[in-house]
Amino acid sequence: MTEEKDFPKTLVEAVKFFADPNVALDFVVQMRWPKGVLCPRCGSSRVSFTASRRVWTCEACPKRRQFSIKVGTIMEDSPVPLEKWLVGMWLIMSAKNGISSYELGRALGLTQKSAWFMGHRIRFALHSGSIEKMSGKVEADETFIGARARFMHKGKRQVKGTGPIAMTPVMGILQRAKGKQHSRVFLKVTKTRRKPELQEAIRQMVEKGSELYTDSLRSYDGLHEDYVHGVVDHLQTYANGQVHTNGMENFWSLLKRSLKGTYVNVEPFHLFRYCDEQAFRFNERKSTDSERFISAVPAITGRRLTWKNLTGNVGDT
Repeated sequence: MTEEKDFPKTLVEAVKFFADPNVALDFVVQMRWPKGVLCPRCGSSRVSFTASRRVWTCEACPKRRQFSIKVGTIMEDSPVPLEKWLVGMWLIMSAKNGISSYELGRALGLTQKSAWFMGHRIRFALHSGSIEKMSGKVEADETFIGARARFMHKGKRQVKGTGPIAMTPVMGILQRAKGKQHSRVFLKVTKTRRKPELQEAIRQMVEKGSELYTDSLRSYDGLHEDYVHGVVDHLQTYANGQVHTNGMENFWSLLKRSLKGTYVNVEPFHLFRYCDEQAFRFNERKSTDSERFISAVPAITGRRLTWKNLTGNVGDT
């Protein structure tokens, strides 16, 4: 593994460090296979390396199949060089409000379409399928993401309707800081704000017996059976001692600044990926850019997102 003192700490250092294709390859190999290269198809260690083409040949696979460092990762079948992938990941990890596909494309010398695809594949790696349950003091809240009906084109307004129904609800659960652990957040894009859906997410993510703080939305009624449930009525006050959802409100402002200021227009079927991106940066906010990058790199393995799966045959917006 690269010595810690030699590893880049800033974007300028990262660009110089990964400019050498061999250095970029060695870094990903050490992060992916710290105990030795294994075939991503059969798991065999009986592999040989062809340096001129930067590929391995598996002696255990039928017909001695070859593979590159990208096989079995989010980068599979991508013509974009490895060094650009790593710098792209660094940029996304370090941008507090995100980075648009146009800006990412200009920085890496890619087309906007390629940069957009790269961004979504990196966000896919940041998705946390499972997360340890939250405990202690926990806040739960929900918000709506999307364009307000009065700002929509007449044609879209007729299709999507008016008011909140034209927007996408997002559920947020935040565990407040306890001990040396800073606060962390979990997000879930939901279909509605109805009781079954919101309470299922809470019971899935929050340990029973925890102190749970919500607003007065009736969908949260009944949670006192499993939690110490504190409710704040926002028509009267925003905080009653420890009972408030200000932590989640602060996070919503971060999320909406990135969506409105950087990405401008996010389709509902892609929204959960942008939520994953912002949640990851928030949960790793106490880390340096270098530490945040290193924590994200191992997640590129075992995940693949194709263009067809990403667009869902609905275009590339």
